[in-house]
Amino acid sequence: MNRRTPRLFAATLAVAALALGACAEKADDKPSAGTAAAAYPVTVGALTLDKRPEKIVSLSPTATEMLFAIGAGPQVTAVDDQSNYPADAPKTDLSGFQPNAEAIAGKSPDLVVLANDTNKIVDQLTKLKIPVYLTPAATTLDDSYRQITELGTLTGHADQADDVATRMKDDITKLVKDLPQRTTKLTYFHELGPELYSATSKTFIGSLYSQVGLTNIADPADADGKNGGYPQLSQEFVVKANPDFVFLADSKCCQQNADSVKARSGWAGLTAVKNNQVIALDDDIASRWGPRVVDLLRVIIDAVAKVPA
Repeated sequence: MNRRTPRLFAATLAVAALALGACAEKADDKPSAGTAAAAYPVTVGALTLDKRPEKIVSLSPTATEMLFAIGAGPQVTAVDDQSNYPADAPKTDLSGFQPNAEAIAGKSPDLVVLANDTNKIVDQLTKLKIPVYLTPAATTLDDSYRQITELGTLTGHADQADDVATRMKDDITKLVKDLPQRTTKLTYFHELGPELYSATSKTFIGSLYSQVGLTNIADPADADGKNGGYPQLSQEFVVKANPDFVFLADSKCCQQNADSVKARSGWAGLTAVKNNQVIALDDDIASRWGPRVVDLLRVIIDAVAKVPA
């Protein structure tokens, strides 16, 4: 994958911003009986589709994962250059960061799924009579569930989408239920990049950590929300906060790991480093809000569960 700068990554999440095996893997390509009987037209928000879309263009890696998870994969004919899951998604050079209406129209889509309205791309596509569905970065799990079910409605896979969302809810409930009760909350630092951009509890990723009962050291750094939930911390700030955990969402893009963290000035004395609680996450999963958030939550919970209550 191309290396993303933490600044671009954080901005994209702020503006725009797993499941267990069966949910995280590609769903069955064969439509269910319920799918075949789906009635059109269908309406989601201001968007109405008169018939089932058969040429879907997804310019959102998260939406791509959602579409394949609910069984709409065979209808997806093109995805953006960052959509790398599942592996057989029809990846192209289309950009979700700088969408080009002419290039998108060249794919002859009957539905385009976007994460944001960069360059007023929605208006441009609407003028070309191309239906558009926006899936902006989620701030809560309910946002994720809603987008999954709405995509199910639009693509003719309502029942499968409901199943995916329900399975996610059930899996997350089970994971959180098994957490040990603690008298004192553990603290953490979620790293978006080696420049020390982070995410507060008001973001989607922060909401996942909150479910685990962890305290976010980045919250005071954006108490007024002026950074959109994605402040840049200093070395001194992190060292002073001395988090119990360091979660690295830059292990793939920037090759960060426990050794590189330990080598930073003053970081060798952090509780997270001394107790081997520097956890490398999958950058892609940690930056998306689709079905694989369950996988992400499982990694976090497994790490926390190893600490005696």
